[in-house]
This record gives sequence, C-alpha cells and structure tokens, in this order.
Amino acid sequence: MGRLKHPISIIILVALATLGLRFLFSYILALPFAASAEAGPIDTLFNAHFWMIAFLFSLIMVMMIYSVFVFRRADDDDSDGPHVHSNTRLEIGWTIVPTFVVLGFGVWGAVILNEITRPKEGEMTVNVTGKQWIWSFAYPEQEDVQSGELVLPVNRTTVLKMNAEDVIHSFWVPEFRVKQDLVPGRETTLRITPTETGAYKLRCAEICGLNHTQMEADVRILSVEEFDAWVAEKSAAPAFAEMTPEERGAYWASAEGFGCVACHSSDGTPGVGPTWQGLYQRQEQLTDGSTITADDAYIINSINEPNAQIVVGFNPNIMPQNYLEQFTTREQEIEAAEAIDLDIAADLIAYIKTLQ
Repeated sequence: MGRLKHPISIIILVALATLGLRFLFSYILALPFAASAEAGPIDTLFNAHFWMIAFLFSLIMVMMIYSVFVFRRADDDDSDGPHVHSNTRLEIGWTIVPTFVVLGFGVWGAVILNEITRPKEGEMTVNVTGKQWIWSFAYPEQEDVQSGELVLPVNRTTVLKMNAEDVIHSFWVPEFRVKQDLVPGRETTLRITPTETGAYKLRCAEICGLNHTQMEADVRILSVEEFDAWVAEKSAAPAFAEMTPEERGAYWASAEGFGCVACHSSDGTPGVGPTWQGLYQRQEQLTDGSTITADDAYIINSINEPNAQIVVGFNPNIMPQNYLEQFTTREQEIEAAEAIDLDIAADLIAYIKTLQ
C-alpha cells in the first residue's frame, strides 16, 4: 500500500478537481439555450472539450501542487535529490495518447460538420442578404415574399443561401449554435432546423464597419400554422400601385427595400448618416464650409452622388455609390410587373417630409 499511496492520492485529487472545474465551467462557460437540432451534437462536442480541459488542467496542477507540499525538502536536508534523466515509456505514452485524443476529436468534429451541413429532405430555401448594416430575407418558395426579419417554421430544415453586397458579414444566432460568413461575390449556405418556437436575435459576428454592433435582425420561429398565416399576410400586402408615395418611401427605407434605416434614423437617434427626423428644409453645414437647404434637389443629389456634399460630423465613402443604378433597376422591374410609373427617390422624399 505504501508504494500506491501517492498515486492513489493524486488520482482522487485529480478526479475531485476535474468534477469541481467542470461544475465551475457550467456557470462561467454556460452555453445559450439550445433551439435547433444542430445544437445537440455541437453541445455534446463542447461538453467533451470542457471535460477534457478540466481533466488536463487538474492533472497538471494537482501533480505540481502535490509535489510542492508532499515532496518538499526537509529543513535540515542539504543533500542533492536523485538524478532522473528520462523515462522512455512515459515519453512515448504522453506523445501517443494525446495524439490519438486530438485525432479523435478531429474525426468527431468532421462527422458532426458533415451531418449538420448535408442537404435534408423537404428543406425550405431562404435567400439572405447582408449589407452595411442591415439584413434582408426573401422566400422564393413562398411567392418571393420579402422581409426584414427572419421567420421560420419549427421542426423544418431551412437552407439559407447567403450573399453579401459589400464586405464580409457573418450570420450568427447563438441559440442555433451554427454560424456562417457571407462573402462578397460568393454564395454561402447554412442549414438550420429550429426546434423551439420563440423570438431570437440575429447578429453579425464579423466586424464590418462603423455600425457593426447595430447590425441585428429579429428571428421568429413559428408553428407551421402560424408560419403559413404569416406568409399569407405578407403575400396579401398591397401592391406598390395601391400604396401612397409616403408608404412606398417607408418601404424603400426599410430592410426589405434598400436598408436606408441602417444609417439614417427616423426618430433623431444618432447614426453614421444624418437622421431623417426634421431633415426636410433643414439648414445643413457642409464640410467645405458652405450651408445648404435640405430640399428635393439636395436629397436627390445626396442619393446619386453621396460624396458630393458631406454634412459636418459625418464621413464620406459610407453610403453606397450605386443607388441610382439600384433604383433604376428596381423601378424597371416594378413598372413591368404592375404597369405603373415609379420614382423611388420621390417616394423617399415624400416619406422624409412626414418625419418633420
């Protein structure tokens, strides 16, 4: 028993320290509420890592601290300690065992990645667009419904086909666990199978500019019946020909339109662009020292040539330079579909006038 006293003591202490650390991790490294089928295997892998971290830390610290207290030199002992040069079997063991553990975690992770990214039967498609600093969503299988929030049915896999219009963004809902970058010029995909109804928050997890922290969108997971009712409600929305210019302007400014609200608030809240509240006919001081009245001509010029007249306190090269081209393309599409004359810039001005 004498020879085994120290090994047994160390084993017991390592076991207790591992349990204590894992209990502590459950608080300081707590994962968010799991709300997708993909979260299950990912959380299991996380938990295995947490156990391994707790064990390895305990193994090292317990042996070190145990040795300091139990094998310390006596006060009257001035002799040299034993000269230990090496232990071949120990060195081989602590090389081979960690290698297989790391390989095992790698294979395990690859299996999980393959499972959560493979196509599923009956999956639904949603097109996701990210741009500074707003999200928009289109549902091609639901009559191309457009939305500024992500609404999905519960217990059905959805494949998100994602594109970025400017810089790299990253789609991340913590409760779903999975995350995917949106890369300009390349479509990326992400599959989600929501398992819990409720409201969540989509965040951009890639620093993408001045308003990165505000690049969020609401996510709602509904029952199948509620989702069908939401689609029917969105599909029954009035056509552009039936909307007033002010209503169309509010739509163009929203995430479903051109995302103007990402930079220009309607309630006076500061942003990377001037607020639209009280903007019309307001006197604006420009960076060149001149003052200008925010009338129709100024607003149209600011849309077509965003860097031509910069208001003091704001930076150039923030607003996209191709809104004139985007407006023209959208006007042609809607005019062909609804046989109406459309002027998106005029609609936006009509909306801005309502914010006095």
